[in-house]
Amino acid sequence: MKILIVEDEVLLADSLKTALEQKGFTVETAYDGETGKEYAELGVYDLLILDVMMPKLNGFDLARQVRRSRCTTPILMLTAKSELEDRIEGLNAGADYYLTKPFDMRELMACINALLRRQGSQIDELTFGNTALDLASCTLVCGKNSVRLSAREFDVMRFLLQSGRNNLSKEALLAKVWGFDSNAVENHVEVYVGFLRKKLTAIGSNVRIAAVRRLGYHLEVAEEC
Repeated sequence: MKILIVEDEVLLADSLKTALEQKGFTVETAYDGETGKEYAELGVYDLLILDVMMPKLNGFDLARQVRRSRCTTPILMLTAKSELEDRIEGLNAGADYYLTKPFDMRELMACINALLRRQGSQIDELTFGNTALDLASCTLVCGKNSVRLSAREFDVMRFLLQSGRNNLSKEALLAKVWGFDSNAVENHVEVYVGFLRKKLTAIGSNVRIAAVRRLGYHLEVAEEC
């Protein structure tokens, strides 16, 4: 799961990033509202964590603009503004939950897990053909055979499974897996698709990753090829 933290207190943002990464999340940070808006509207995140008091664009306005762009990603607001009116404004702006500072990390994790469950992220696996991706263990499973995936392989495979037979461009995979500000190039996608093809073959999967020039990749079942 990929989380975006938009928080102008750099130390807090970085400490949250470290803590969440230790829990197995992929985390990116932005330190002002305008940059956070650019990141959020990519649509590659499973959760947005927003501060309220930020330079350039505050959290309330950021949430409103993200929602106007039809982004449905869950939003968790972290802020020292604890008055009832502030909480109401945050929820009306499009936030799904409003957590006031200071907070306990256990409470934050409970909020994150609740929001992800609400979005259907409690699904344990994604399937296609005779193969499943176990989301908890990052494992591809085909019958009695299985193989563990690296973090990058897992993310690429997850997005391919979510797209299924629909084409997913290399550009979209770069943004979703490597991030908006990454230096990764299309060759990185090709390399990891190659890794996944070998692992699918090794476990006897009938799933094939098909490449369509200029359109990207989609999944097929062997009998359909």
